[in-house]
Amino acid sequence: MDEFKVIEIKRSVFENNDKEADRVRAELKKEKTFLLNLMSSPGSGKTTTLKATIAQLKDEFKIGVMEADIDSDVDAKVIADTGVKSIQLHTGGMCHLDAGMTEQGIKEFGTADLDLVVLENVGNLVCPAEFDTGASKNAMILSVPEGDDKPLKYPLMFSICDVVLINKIDTKSVFDFDDNAVVERIHKLNPDCEIYFISAKTGEGIDNWCSWLRKEIKEWNK
Repeated sequence: MDEFKVIEIKRSVFENNDKEADRVRAELKKEKTFLLNLMSSPGSGKTTTLKATIAQLKDEFKIGVMEADIDSDVDAKVIADTGVKSIQLHTGGMCHLDAGMTEQGIKEFGTADLDLVVLENVGNLVCPAEFDTGASKNAMILSVPEGDDKPLKYPLMFSICDVVLINKIDTKSVFDFDDNAVVERIHKLNPDCEIYFISAKTGEGIDNWCSWLRKEIKEWNK
């Protein structure tokens, strides 16, 4: 029987992506542009949280948002109405962004004059966690209606995030959600992860979240 070669495609894909992500990160560092990769499942309140964040920080930083989606430009239009620079990235059916897609978006968007760029990733808790986009930091939103057991079901997502926002805390009277349990589960996977309880609708907790982001942007620009 002829010998054959086995190619580990997935490992190769990830290795190549990681190298590209490091290059993207280094270029953004030179520009002093902080890129936040924001992930969550659909309906968690990413766009509403972004609007609340922009309202707090737009007088301090030049902000841009890259909205990624399989199709549509609904979110980009909503963000554009806040007065910040916005672009829609269509993934062509892909359920995530990788470093190459991010780099393409950055080149089209233009980030050299921006202090903060938020990449709103495609809405799901699986694929986006697997690919390094070249972001300065990874953030995710878990909404109260989704349940406090999500770290058990999607451990990789919670493992790779620098900060987790627990959104829609104004709905706790309706949903059975254990604050202590979710914190314990996240920190078991990721002891250094920052966790903030917020309501993008009412504004509760947004100050604390924005203080963290403000600090990280200033650290990045040193």
